[in-house]
Amino acid sequence: MRPYEMSLASAASEIRSRRLSPVELVDSVLGRVAEVEAGLGAYVAVTADRARQAARAAERALAEGRPHGPLHGIPMGLKDLIDVAGVATTASSRVRAGHRAHADSTVAARLREAGAVLVGKTHTHEFAYGLTTPQTRNARDPRRVAGGSSGGSAVAVAAGTATFALGTDTGGSIRVPAALNGVVGLKPTFGLVPRHGVTSLSWSLDHVGPVTRTVEDAGLVLAALTGPDPRDPAALPGAAPADATDLTGVRVGVPVNYYFEHVDPEEETAVRRAIGKLEELGAPPVEVEIPMTRYIQATQWGLMVPEATAYHERTLRTVPDLYQDDVRVLLEAGELMPAGDYLRAQRSRTLMRRHWASMLAEVDVIAAPTVPLPAAPVGQETVTWPDGTVESVSDAYVRLSAPANITGVPSLTVPVGHSRAGLPIGMQLLARPLAEALLLRVGHAYEAARPAREPAPAA
Repeated sequence: MRPYEMSLASAASEIRSRRLSPVELVDSVLGRVAEVEAGLGAYVAVTADRARQAARAAERALAEGRPHGPLHGIPMGLKDLIDVAGVATTASSRVRAGHRAHADSTVAARLREAGAVLVGKTHTHEFAYGLTTPQTRNARDPRRVAGGSSGGSAVAVAAGTATFALGTDTGGSIRVPAALNGVVGLKPTFGLVPRHGVTSLSWSLDHVGPVTRTVEDAGLVLAALTGPDPRDPAALPGAAPADATDLTGVRVGVPVNYYFEHVDPEEETAVRRAIGKLEELGAPPVEVEIPMTRYIQATQWGLMVPEATAYHERTLRTVPDLYQDDVRVLLEAGELMPAGDYLRAQRSRTLMRRHWASMLAEVDVIAAPTVPLPAAPVGQETVTWPDGTVESVSDAYVRLSAPANITGVPSLTVPVGHSRAGLPIGMQLLARPLAEALLLRVGHAYEAARPAREPAPAA
């Protein structure tokens, strides 16, 4: 196995034991970037010189017996909404031309303190306001969308051009591209990972989280990210994730409504098979009914659209032509939304959180598809379901992930198979707030019972 193919946990173990040099690992990842990046477009910018300098410093620290932390020498990509001092934060937009961050975001600083090495800034759908990331191609099939908005992060991890990456998730933007590219994505509990220094889409829905090759890797990254931050008023105390794999008695909620409606048959089959595997591992399925489903889409958009427009108010008026058309239209629509609609969405969220808390008191995790269909062909705008319902691709991708953003509960997507066309399929696990340890335990147990995954082939 070449170094760029290694999981974070394996690479970190090899580095600690001095069987692998951080320089070797970073060079391997940068070599992979040179090999495939032109066909994928995962990165806004690759910071190769900076990465090699950091790798050499990590190697010296090891030689002197002073490793930084659990991510020492591990190459990472950061979604280009996340500030790194001295590096541009473009949000994949012309609006940010010439921008340079003056200080590290909280998450970038914590990862640097843990020893991680920045390889580059990964593409996002412009200002994270979309579900396809059009600049980037799917790591498994470049004719397909990468998913978004953290498409660059998911593609980089899937293709071996980063050992792990960070994304942001406002309506599924970590989990959707992770599922479409066959990697692991974790949206933590709202507030668990501080957002200071991260460009906002919708402040009350935004989350920062890891994209990794394995569930174990996601736990390692999460542990480095969590903890209170006085600069983020929503920040919560951190909690150490568990790595146990015993699922005896864990109750798996299987939705009887919403999550399996208007879902591609191959997606449903793969997810139900995975739920069966969890049952074999000791976790019995329990049917659950998802509450307030008719209000999910209206609540998601009712919160996100006006908050996004408020953030962009000045530039939308001064440089509207610098936005891509799809994003500009959404931002302009936010200016037309009455305040009453926003307040009703807030009320709906409060009620939805209450009902979800009651539901999650009856089960430990909920298992469902992450997205309703595999990666769509580039340029496809709609999907037509067998009953004649027509849905935009973006609405389809956000539909199953939005509830976790509205309610703030943690959600983990884990690869569980492939379609007949070879496209990845993901299972979404959800749990009560601050139950990341349980999600990781269930995901890790499932993963341990499955064969290892290989990086995506070269584009």
